[in-house]
Amino acid sequence: MCHPATALAVLVLLVNDHLLKQTWPGPLTGKLSDVAGLVVAPPLVALLFLRRADLAATVLTGVLFTLVKTTEPGAETASQLWSLVAGPSRVLADPTDLLALPALALTWWIRQKSLRSDLRHWRVLVVVPLAVLAVGATSAAPGPPEADVVRVQGQDIVVTGRWMGGHSSRDGGVTWTAWNGDPLTPGPTAECVPNEPRRCYRLAPGELKVMQSDDAGATWTTAWELPPGRLDLLMRTHEVDTLRSLSLAVQERPRGHVVVVANGRDGVLVRDPGGAWDRLGLDPDGTPSLAATVPYTGAGADIGREIFVALVAGFLVIVLGLTVAAGAYRPGTSRLIIALLAVFGAVLLGQTPWADVVGYPLTLGATALGGLLLVGMFAAAWVEAAGMRVGRPAVWHVLTTAVLVALAVVAPFRAWTSGWPDLYGQAVMIAAGVALFVAAGGLVLVRRNARLRSAERRYLAGSSTSSPT
Repeated sequence: MCHPATALAVLVLLVNDHLLKQTWPGPLTGKLSDVAGLVVAPPLVALLFLRRADLAATVLTGVLFTLVKTTEPGAETASQLWSLVAGPSRVLADPTDLLALPALALTWWIRQKSLRSDLRHWRVLVVVPLAVLAVGATSAAPGPPEADVVRVQGQDIVVTGRWMGGHSSRDGGVTWTAWNGDPLTPGPTAECVPNEPRRCYRLAPGELKVMQSDDAGATWTTAWELPPGRLDLLMRTHEVDTLRSLSLAVQERPRGHVVVVANGRDGVLVRDPGGAWDRLGLDPDGTPSLAATVPYTGAGADIGREIFVALVAGFLVIVLGLTVAAGAYRPGTSRLIIALLAVFGAVLLGQTPWADVVGYPLTLGATALGGLLLVGMFAAAWVEAAGMRVGRPAVWHVLTTAVLVALAVVAPFRAWTSGWPDLYGQAVMIAAGVALFVAAGGLVLVRRNARLRSAERRYLAGSSTSSPT
């Protein structure tokens, strides 16, 4: 790690990732990072083994580099792991990067030379931290491609945008090829059909929406938009706070006209000569493609936050159910649990906005405190239920109610992803209403059964003490 050649590779990695790639992006600077990284990585990996393992570290580096650069699962796994270490990162599979593998031979040569050189402490203090910084603080990852500008350039319709470069189409948006012309100025937001001046199109400001006029702009109607609930789901899938149409172009075609709209992260919207609208997503290289289109409905949508809320709701029902069952044997025995529930509710209600309660991330302190309170409530309720000997039937009733409540919370949101109900707020209301109804009914049955068992136990105890003489 402290050999001058390795130190030089560290400096090359830092300068290339944070200066040269931004100034001269291209294959040369990309391969330079791979070569420098393969020189620096094996000694860093060897340090993790905490013993002399130079050969194993070198071979492991080569194997992992090959898997990442030649397989999509390897690249995706590397992206996720690197994002945990260095922030949002994106690693692309590129078999041509294997041209850098001979750098491992240079690493082994450096290793042989370093065995015969003295090791000065100042080198360790300088080179090792710089190496960790160079490997961890890589250049900013390119974001998902976005379509920002669309214009008609002669016979071509050209779309450009951030991280997508430029792509053009000569068949009205059916097929697309790379375009290397001069950068386009901001595109128009309204245009009329050249040979049909009374037919005009414009974008709704700040919305993912296209308007149409058949009287030269005197009146406007909606030509294309998504239902509000589907737009919410699409923004969640894209992980953005807003989606809006940015630019619009109209082109005459032999059988009518086409309209092409740049929709930012969502890609490109195309109206064919027959009047049908199609959304085209963007491939990783920015090419508009129907196969890359992100669906705005379907069971595969992410509802991880709602599932978390469902699990918390089920856990709370377990706590309440055990408390109710224990209270049937000795009223007033669960004051501690009730107090903890009140504090837990105060923690949730103290979060702003209200959306936090239905699944958006809570603050770290509130999450930690809420977790501790849940564990404390469960422990207290379990001790009370065990002390009162509520019995297995009561426990099974509690667990069944908890499962049903969790399903009642999840089901409306899963239905929302499929299109009914359309609005997220409606799914929240349905989930809350059904879950409360199921929880109340289940807890009433738990309390009723526990009281019957308590009365039966008292009757049996009384019968044993009043046996005939």
